Amino acid sequence: MTLEDKLREYSAPAELCEKLADGDTRCLACAHKCVIPQGHSGVCKVRFNEDGRLKAPWGYISGCGMDPVEKKPFFHALPGALTLSFGMLGCNFQCSFCQNYLTSQVLRDPGCHIGELEPTTPEKLAAAAHGVGAPIIVSTYNEPLITAEWSTAVFKEARKLGIRGAYVSNGYASPEVLEYIRPHVDLYKVDLKTFSEENYRKVAGGTLGNVLKAIEMIHAKGFWLEIVTLLIPGFNDGAAELESLAGFISGVSKDIPWHITAFYPTYNMTDRGATPPATLLKAREIGVKKGLKYIYTGNIPGQGFEDTNCPSCGKTLVTRRGFRVLNNTIKITKKGQGLCSHCSTPIAGVWK
Repeated sequence: MTLEDKLREYSAPAELCEKLADGDTRCLACAHKCVIPQGHSGVCKVRFNEDGRLKAPWGYISGCGMDPVEKKPFFHALPGALTLSFGMLGCNFQCSFCQNYLTSQVLRDPGCHIGELEPTTPEKLAAAAHGVGAPIIVSTYNEPLITAEWSTAVFKEARKLGIRGAYVSNGYASPEVLEYIRPHVDLYKVDLKTFSEENYRKVAGGTLGNVLKAIEMIHAKGFWLEIVTLLIPGFNDGAAELESLAGFISGVSKDIPWHITAFYPTYNMTDRGATPPATLLKAREIGVKKGLKYIYTGNIPGQGFEDTNCPSCGKTLVTRRGFRVLNNTIKITKKGQGLCSHCSTPIAGVWK
């Protein structure tokens, strides 16, 4: 039995779709909005048309683990909290530098290998998170938008136990999918990979415009949003591009945390070296000039730019080393608002 055949067994009727003429269906789970004829699948390879009905992944995981929330990364959501992270297979992008290619690209790339899929239920995953005391459960490892029905079912069960839901996503979202998941997803991390339309098409297989629209919608709908940019030498690290990127984020909200992380050669992008720390610091300076209040540099621990500082008085409020929280002095009001413990300036985030 091929992996594709096995995944057809792990599927259920999709809700994020519409029927078209002649048995075709249009998928609404991401911004591709694939029109899928009978017997075919969408760009993601996991949502497929069976006899005129769209089917979506259901009832399994490809991996599951406990991680600190800082690893996702969310720095303004319950610092130091444990998360239960789970994933499935497939992606609506095909990035040559993907760090999770064994799960995201396995249906496109015969060189990728994974272990056995693990059957499970939403109730079991929610109970597992509750059992380890995790206040957050995260759909990650592959693109969660293409498995939105499944993650929503998991998050519904988790919500009953007081657990928040989170997405770690490429942000290639449709208006329909954001409306669908909003009641069940509190935290949303978007990878803003580049500010070049050409590079988005060439390397990811999507469009920059759709990602930017989704970021604006995610913020407007009240998800707690954090943005990550993996800085790749010779790809997206030019000053002009970074100024445009940081300016866009600032224009949506200066309270959005921007994580600038270092690239290391991986998967199909091994033609260049790792990102020098100086490049990350240069990008951080650009973000500061554009007015962003919370900018973090990743993969260079100990530089002092993984801490959360008050944008008004400059005092350090959350001290981190890598993914560990060493100290947290943010004051939390009865309504859950975070305040600087020194000057009482509001600190954006989810603290309670």
